[in-house]
Amino acid sequence: MQKKQDRFTYMTTTPVPRLIAELAVPTIISMLVTGIYNSADTYFVGRIHENATQATAAVGIVFPMMAIIQALGFLFGHGSGNFLSRMLGAGKTNEANEMASTGFAMAMIMGLIIAVFGNIFINPLTDFLISKDVTDVTIEMTKEYSSIILIGAPFMMCQFVINNQLRFQGSAVYAMFGLLAGAIMNIVLDPLLILHFNMGVTGAAIATVSGQISSFIMLLIGSSQGENIRLSIKNVKINSYYIAEVINGGIPSLFRQGLAAVSSILLNTAAGNYGGEPTIAGMTIVTRILMLLVSALIGFGQGYQPVCSFNYGAGLKKRVREGFWFSVRWGTIFLICVSVFCITKAPDVVAFFRDDPDVVKVGVIALRCQAAALPLMGFTVMTNMMLQSMGKGVKASITASARNGLFFIPAILILPRIFGLLGVETAQAVADVLSLGISIPFAASELLKLKQSPE
Repeated sequence: MQKKQDRFTYMTTTPVPRLIAELAVPTIISMLVTGIYNSADTYFVGRIHENATQATAAVGIVFPMMAIIQALGFLFGHGSGNFLSRMLGAGKTNEANEMASTGFAMAMIMGLIIAVFGNIFINPLTDFLISKDVTDVTIEMTKEYSSIILIGAPFMMCQFVINNQLRFQGSAVYAMFGLLAGAIMNIVLDPLLILHFNMGVTGAAIATVSGQISSFIMLLIGSSQGENIRLSIKNVKINSYYIAEVINGGIPSLFRQGLAAVSSILLNTAAGNYGGEPTIAGMTIVTRILMLLVSALIGFGQGYQPVCSFNYGAGLKKRVREGFWFSVRWGTIFLICVSVFCITKAPDVVAFFRDDPDVVKVGVIALRCQAAALPLMGFTVMTNMMLQSMGKGVKASITASARNGLFFIPAILILPRIFGLLGVETAQAVADVLSLGISIPFAASELLKLKQSPE
């Protein structure tokens, strides 16, 4: 009982800025390292001796499929994590324990289904992902890469579940070391398999899946340490109550990641139509660069999420508001710095991944356009995380859908028809600007409610 009280005291009495910083540092490190090893495949396949541009394009084509798997992992991870954190804040440990094991079991079942049926239907799946304007070499590489990535689906999804559950319990350090294990494995294996053993995209896929398995094992060990909730088969309760709670808490993440996958498919199609493989490669590189840079903001926001959900469950609304504005302020300052760096160093950054003039030309314009809108994401991302952590499923789903769905999908369908390749390069920036228009009123309404609620 003393240990449970220690965690409650820590989460509800530690000064909010210090608490967020302590929880955010491990998650920022985790997200940065994860971003690096997510970009490692793109970097190393760009350095193979033959068909480097085609290999880079293939990795980019498979990214939407990986994003969908990640989206489902976040559905179960954020859904179960948000709920168990609120239950711990409210002192309902039995429901927290049952949700932890149930969320994990649901993710494992879904991951196995994806791994089996994904490989059975690998040909129609990759045909759906591939633009018509690519070579047979790219098509074959895409199938090689995706078939192995699918095998890792259960481990990828379950590592996201355990990672998020640990974070929402306030155990960000355990979560960090779990992701670090996978990142190190992937970064070490990538050059070894891709370049030394000349395995190309097959080596890249094996390295990625090996990293996911390493993270899964380390996170599973971490879930049994200290005060963390132990996963147990006897606590698995796959019933309507827990399924509904997972969906309510996790559907915003599913929308955010799932729409990112849809957007990536549309982006690859548009890029292929307006420039072929060099354009696909250039936009793939820019997407990975932005994912890497924004990962630090996401990590910072993930430091705020357990503070928000735990204190909201405990009825400490003032701490929820204080944490939101602290996160918005420092997140925006960071993004301004990142934006300036990307705009001024765009040619060097893109060429680092693939030194092909056609690829660099596309990537530089796209990177500068997207970087210009980056500072707006501080408010939109923190708004989404606050709404999701408070269990405001509908509003959180709308804000999560705005950037990659409500605005990006129309932008990528309309702008290229008007502006050609420039429309492809600027679509994401336009979506970022418009997303702010939804986030402001949603955040304002909930913050006003928090201010008017008695502590």
